Amino acid sequence: MIEIIAISEAQIESFHRALDTVARERRYLAFLEAPPLEATRSFVLDMIAQGNPQFVALSGGDVVGWCDVRRHPRSIYAHGGVLGMGILQPFRGQGLGTRLITTTLAAAQGAGMTRVELSVRENNLSAIALYKRAGFAVEGLSRNAVRIDGVYENIIQMALLF
Repeated sequence: MIEIIAISEAQIESFHRALDTVARERRYLAFLEAPPLEATRSFVLDMIAQGNPQFVALSGGDVVGWCDVRRHPRSIYAHGGVLGMGILQPFRGQGLGTRLITTTLAAAQGAGMTRVELSVRENNLSAIALYKRAGFAVEGLSRNAVRIDGVYENIIQMALLF
């Protein structure tokens, strides 16, 4: 059984490992390896301190997926936040993404956010389908926004309004 819980300091190292694993696939995240552990620790502790929703999926005590919404820091944008998520490869395609995003979006709405936005690579069709099922709409396309190993990819901008 995979449980979804709000992240705590106890999961930071496991979250960092999961983040690094997905980043190193070079296909989904905005970085190619996780930031250093201390930077990840600072991020998570700041998310907790700010009351930003950040949930992890645990299997056998290890983080196998995550979803979070980081509220925009500037007051004119603070009604919204940016969603980030990832799931380890063996746990994809089993409904875990739906469970994570549903839990996180409910918490974002409960925290008073009225807009959640995200960026997703155009070829990540399963993620785009998940986001559309969750109520996100396409707002734009950033052409050749990503370049990895000399290959350009487009980024789709999506948002959900509560």
